[in-house]
Amino acid sequence: MLARNESNIDRIIRLVLGIVLLVVALTSFSTLWWLAIVGAILVVTGLVGFCPLYRLLGIKTCQDCA
Repeated sequence: MLARNESNIDRIIRLVLGIVLLVVALTSFSTLWWLAIVGAILVVTGLVGFCPLYRLLGIKTCQDCA
């Protein structure tokens, strides 16, 4: 299992923003498929608590993660 590198606040922000982006992309009449992809990535990383980009950059927003 991947080590968690997101704080709870970071996860909540990702989930909310991801859901908003998904709703906007899915209810839009234009072609905003890229917005749906970004939203889905934010939702998944928020649920899992691990961000591959954070790992690549050496960032951890949680204080209690190993």
